[in-house]
Amino acid sequence: MKTTVKLFLRPGWKPVIGFDPIQHGSISDVGLRRSHNQDAQDMILAKSVETWREQGHIFIVADGMGGHAVGEKASAKAVREIPLNFLKHASTGVANALRRAFVETNASIHAIGQKNPEFKGLGTTATTLVLRPEGAWFAHVGDSRGYRIRKGEIQQLTFDHSLLWEMARRQNVEPEELHGLKSNIIIRSLGPDALVQVDIEGPHPVQPGDVFVICSDGLSGPVQDTEIGAVASMLPPEEACRFLVQLANLRGGPDNITVQIVRIGGAEGTEPAAKGGAFSSPLFGIHWSLPILAVGFILTILAVMLAMDIQWVGKLFFALAGLTIVTGMVGLILHYLAEKQRRENEPPPPNINIYRRATCAVDKPVVEKLAQSAEHLKERVKESVPSGIPDDYVKHYAQGQDWLRKNNLTEAFREFCRAMYVLAVAHNSQHHKSEMFQPLFGKFVAEE
Repeated sequence: MKTTVKLFLRPGWKPVIGFDPIQHGSISDVGLRRSHNQDAQDMILAKSVETWREQGHIFIVADGMGGHAVGEKASAKAVREIPLNFLKHASTGVANALRRAFVETNASIHAIGQKNPEFKGLGTTATTLVLRPEGAWFAHVGDSRGYRIRKGEIQQLTFDHSLLWEMARRQNVEPEELHGLKSNIIIRSLGPDALVQVDIEGPHPVQPGDVFVICSDGLSGPVQDTEIGAVASMLPPEEACRFLVQLANLRGGPDNITVQIVRIGGAEGTEPAAKGGAFSSPLFGIHWSLPILAVGFILTILAVMLAMDIQWVGKLFFALAGLTIVTGMVGLILHYLAEKQRRENEPPPPNINIYRRATCAVDKPVVEKLAQSAEHLKERVKESVPSGIPDDYVKHYAQGQDWLRKNNLTEAFREFCRAMYVLAVAHNSQHHKSEMFQPLFGKFVAEE
């Protein structure tokens, strides 16, 4: 049975971050074993530089829990209300606006569960990315993840609110080192409780070429971080989303799969935060009072020298020197008082953590492993797909081999992904939701 795919792609106009465009793509897929899609996602893109500076670009993924209609209702409400509540409170500061947006949305979802017995267990995860001039902010409840990919490394920027991750944190070990605990037991979500603790982290620095990924556990469960990083960094966002969904379905598609990918383009990156006051020197980064004091002392020296020859000129320079020095001293005092007040009102240091990191660089062994995986999948498709091997697979695989011979690993990787995607679509369309397909091939990027 062919899976139902909700595709949210917005070609054409590209908003800006700083002076640069961003590319983005997103897909929500029901998977191979679920009858309903309880995931939801949305993005609200600033339509002008002014709006971006005030509010930013907003991306959100939610994974509903609590049965068919219940889970869908909770996730849909989260992706609708969190951005609206954030925009409502944006003038109060990013961290405060995000926290209030999540808290108010949680209260709204919780109220539905309290008033309607049939919605008992109503809940959802929610992970929101906000891109603004000062960087990237994450607000997060649950186990839907946020990643940043930079220079061949994928970094997990959100902490899974699961029993497995919490126990690993307490024991100071990696989650993979714990056995006997299910990874899908969520200890924090929106809806079940009247109050919720929200993780707010940021601003994470943003550089040209950075790629951000937000996804539900339907992707991060069956697909390794290293694979997500390699695919998202090498393919255009829209194409990477489609490929990752098919890869998750090849691994059984046990859950709904939602992924958003945002790539930062251009050569400038985000605008740096302004430093100093309105009268700070852009060249030297020093307060205006210091140059004035220096001029005052120079005028004093000139006045002494001139007074020896022409008294009235000396007196004039003495007056100018005195006025200049007094002005400079007043400026220094005002600057000191302003700095003191600024430090007293200065917000706490940014809360930025990288919870996990892994190398996702595409080298020759990775490309060769991907090519082998594509060939293994081809043999599987021969057995299960009546129409046989699609012509597009043969074309992309041959192009990949040609690029590999020329040692162009980037293009080779892309073509092998495209070849594998064609086969994955053909293979996944033949399998019913009740089936659990175990691929014959290994994961094409090795764990670090």
